Formats: sequence, C-alpha cells, structure tokens
Amino acid sequence: MGWKPETLRKRRVIAVDLFAGAGGMSLGARWAGVDVRLAVEIDPHATRTYKTNHPGTKVLTKDIRSVKRIRTGKSSDTRILFGGPPCQGFSTSNQRTRNAENKQNWLYREFLRLVKQWKPQWVVFENVKGITETEGGLFLEKVQTELSSYGYTTALWVLNAADFGVPQCRSRVFVVGSSDGHEVPKPRCLLTPSRYITVKKALAGLPYLSNGASENRLPYRTATRSAYAKLMREDLSDCDNHLVSRNAPHVIQRYAHVPQGGNWEDIPLSLMENYRDRTRCHTGIYHRLSLKEPSVVIGNFRKNMLIHPEQDRGLSVREAARLQSFPDWYVFQGSIGFQQQQVGNSVPPLLAQAVFEAILRADSRPAENGAVRSDRLPHDGKTPGKRFQKRPSILTLSKKVD
Repeated sequence: MGWKPETLRKRRVIAVDLFAGAGGMSLGARWAGVDVRLAVEIDPHATRTYKTNHPGTKVLTKDIRSVKRIRTGKSSDTRILFGGPPCQGFSTSNQRTRNAENKQNWLYREFLRLVKQWKPQWVVFENVKGITETEGGLFLEKVQTELSSYGYTTALWVLNAADFGVPQCRSRVFVVGSSDGHEVPKPRCLLTPSRYITVKKALAGLPYLSNGASENRLPYRTATRSAYAKLMREDLSDCDNHLVSRNAPHVIQRYAHVPQGGNWEDIPLSLMENYRDRTRCHTGIYHRLSLKEPSVVIGNFRKNMLIHPEQDRGLSVREAARLQSFPDWYVFQGSIGFQQQQVGNSVPPLLAQAVFEAILRADSRPAENGAVRSDRLPHDGKTPGKRFQKRPSILTLSKKVD
C-alpha cells in the first residue's frame, strides 16, 4: 500500500462512552485496544457494575443532558466517541412508543451535541435494528445527516452478533463516522450459520440451578471442552451472578410443556387462562432455548420468561451474560432485577470488539483526503488489571469450535 505502520508517529486511541450501561461496549473497545477514559450513565446500579469492572475509567452518574462539555485526552490523541441512546422507544417489541412523540427517542440529539463539542476523529452510534423502521427511519436519517454536516464520512452497518462469535442472534445498527474521510469496510463475518456458537457450548460448565436460586457465587459444575466456554471462564474456579427469578408454581407448570425451541403456543390453553387475548402474545414469550442453536435475543429475559434449555426455570444472570459474551469475571451489581436489566440492555462485548477493530484498522491507513493516521499505543500503562490485556480471539472460535 506504499506505507509502513512502524514509520508513523505513535499515538494513543482514547474514547468516551455515552449511555454506557453496564459497560459491554466499553469492554469490547478495550479488548480491541482502545483506552476508554470516560463513561456517562444515569442509572446508579449500572454505574456500580461499570465501576466494578472498569476501575480505571472515570464514570459520571448523571443525565446526559447535564453534561455540558467533554474534557479528556490530549490534542495528539485519536479520539472516539461512542454510545447507544436508550433504545426502548425504537424496539420492535415496543410498538406503542415507536414514534416521534416518545421523548426518549430524541436523546440522540444529546449524543450529537457532544460530538460537535468534543470533535472526535471517530464516532460510533449504536442502536437496535428497529431504529431503521421507526417513523420511516427518520431518527437514523437525522443522525447521519447531522454527522455529515459536521464533516464526518459515515457508514451504516446492520450486524448480527452471532456472526462474530456471540451465541445469540441479535442484530444491532452501527453508524460509524470519520472526520478524516475514512471509509470503513463493514466487519467481515467470522462465522457462518453452520458454525454459530450454540447455547450448549455457551453454557458449558455452569452449575445446575433451581427456580429462585439465590446463592450468588458458586463453583463450576465441570471442566469444559467448549472453546467459547473456555474463553469466558479463563482460569477461574468459581464466579458470581448465579441468580434466578423465583417463578410461581403455575408458571413452572407451564414451562414443563414447552420443548426446546418452543414457546407459549405449546402450553395448553387451560394453563393460560389469565392471558385474555392470546393473539397479542409474541413468539418470544415462554421461549425455551435450544441447545443446538444460538439463543434468541436476550432482551428483557425476565419479562419474556425465557426458559433454560433443560431445566424448568428461567435463565440465571450469569447464563444470560454468557449468551451476551460477557466473561465470567465480569460482575454485575444490584438486585437481581437490576442485574437482569443490565445484561439484557447491553451490547455484546465480542460484537463491539469487532466494530472497534474494524475502525482501528481503518485508522492506520491513508484516508480519502490524504491524511495518514498514526500507529497506535493501545494502552498508557495505567489501564487496570490484566483482563483487558487478554484480548479474546474471535478467529480462534471460527477455526476451533468444539
């Protein structure tokens, strides 16, 4: 290509995470080699989780509308601003508020306001696939148009997490903007459907649990030969978050009738009498996961009552975290309800890693306007712990799937 990375001036890549949640997107960024300096999240339970797992990042527990300016990094740093404004208003499962009247749908403006103020070289706007349909794609079009008016070249990706080693079919939208004219190729799918990571491989080694299990920390049940489970487990002998919602006996009775891959339609009508209008039940309600396939979307898994593939109970927080590609050392804080919400709302870290790796590859190449981004220093020596230095290899999963 006529250039050599080793001849370029060393430059740090730093980032700010807005609407950070429990930190799934930040974890993927760190695995890719990005130094996440600042995170903003309004929910105190999610910020507790974020601070526990990202002790080197400054976290602001406040409404994004009260953040007037971003002041972090040096002028010589490559800067990335990323985040996903609340997506409930864009979700296909939330038909009542998928419109311009929902105030939450306008929080993307705060994201764009801080892009304009901080002027990062890179912008990553993430959201649910439903944003492409809400108001005919109005909000997504506004995001791209405004970024273009700020001088950003943008790319729009719809990515399925399962293609990147996550044991879950979950599509997310990413708008990637470059102020230097970079056109970033869409991340290449690493796994084909026939090689997707299955629920069986994802949950391998985790303990058997009962309905309403409340003992937080437990040892692993068995050693595992699953490459994915080994990636999540690393060298741990036990881990946290083995909490399961306690369902009423009549709910457990319903579970017994649902086969793997089935849902509420498999439950006898006599057991579903409290559902006055069963035509309003969507296929995600009372869905039992199949061991031989990736999971369905881990959203509000308690509300949907997702069922464990082999046991008549709901999923534990740790099982759902595995299906989201959170490693087992990642500890979720708060009551079980808040933990479940954090896991369900998160961007799968392995998916986020693929996005940031695509950006960093483009950042080291000549741009359309002739600018050349520098070689990168992924860490400044202050990033805490060895966990972020152990970057998961998705390629390993694509070559060795047990």
